[in-house]
Amino acid sequence: MCSNQLSYSGFGTTLGVIVSECKYIAKFHSRKIIVRNFRKKCTFAWQNRPMTMNSITRILLIFMALGCAGETCAQLVFAPAAWDFGTIEESGGRVSHTFTGVNRGAEPVVVLDVVTSCGCTVPEFSRRPVLPGDSTRVTVTYDPMNRPGVFSKSLGVYSSERKKIATLTVSGTVVPREKTIGEQYPFEAGSGLRLDGTLCAFTYICQGGQKQMAVGYANTSGHPVRLELRPRISSGLLTADYPRSVAPGERGEINLRYTLPAGKPHYGTIRDALEVWVDGRRSDVSLTAHAIGADDPAAVTSKNAPQVKLSDMIVKFGPVKHSAPAVRKSFVLSNEGRGVLIVRAVEHSGRFGVGLTAGRKIAPGGNCRVELVLDPSAQEYGLLTDHLLLVTNDPVRPMRRVRLTAIIED
Repeated sequence: MCSNQLSYSGFGTTLGVIVSECKYIAKFHSRKIIVRNFRKKCTFAWQNRPMTMNSITRILLIFMALGCAGETCAQLVFAPAAWDFGTIEESGGRVSHTFTGVNRGAEPVVVLDVVTSCGCTVPEFSRRPVLPGDSTRVTVTYDPMNRPGVFSKSLGVYSSERKKIATLTVSGTVVPREKTIGEQYPFEAGSGLRLDGTLCAFTYICQGGQKQMAVGYANTSGHPVRLELRPRISSGLLTADYPRSVAPGERGEINLRYTLPAGKPHYGTIRDALEVWVDGRRSDVSLTAHAIGADDPAAVTSKNAPQVKLSDMIVKFGPVKHSAPAVRKSFVLSNEGRGVLIVRAVEHSGRFGVGLTAGRKIAPGGNCRVELVLDPSAQEYGLLTDHLLLVTNDPVRPMRRVRLTAIIED
């Protein structure tokens, strides 16, 4: 009877002493040290005792008190902590807002840093200690230039203890300014003719399919210019439609179109490069188009579709002596689908030997090991990086890349 009374009343008394000690420790140490000290001292008080609802509640309240004690040095409250600039003009320049934070704790607070999520947002703040009850200011400036549309940027406020003590947010909508002709058409082709791009990436093109992309042009001169596109690299699958003469001030498009004949399948990389000639002179800019020839995903259903899986996306040969014999590595190509997997194309630079060719078939649930061979004596010294490109009849991801690396040493 007496021992049971001591177990609960003594438990409460002991906890009171422990809390007092931990609050004292909280002035000089982190929360982790406080909690560790609390647990160590409480072991004697409640070990092997039945946990009633009152005792559990008391312990939870103590942990909350300790948490507050450990945070007394970092109670910097910003109200409000978010600011909406509303609708602003891109041409109007930078906008700023000042947040005010009040130290609600019992100890001074020092703002060590304010970290932004974007270089378009710049904070200004003071590292002067903020005494309890005093306030400090953080001014946030947002630059809308070349950032039209809706934005929302966050800034983390960190104390001298390197803890994040507040998050500030600025948001708004930027109305785009009218761009200059040079911004709309940034590539100078010569004689006042400008282009809005030089690369057309067509991604996948199905067998028997066709895709088209356009490059915009503008004649900024006061006279007509002659335009000619000459193939430098030709796949024989690209056609270009464009005017041979462009009038002063005229704007239009150069239309590039890939067509893959159904009777002549073409798998893998398709690439073309066109030289731009203006008024009989070759321009410094050229047009590049590329695509990947693949099977039509609509030709198969989920019930009979193959699915590629690679055991490795990067194969590292590591350091290899230049005088060493050929080194071999491998990875596994698996078919986790329900249809037969067919390798349509295998592409690489030739610096690594690859034991896989187009036409290889892998049954559902099957796999094959792809052997890779490196002859270090045929390579230059230093880091060697190459990519192995595989195109299959997987309707979801027809193309896969495997990165190959090695370091050729003396």
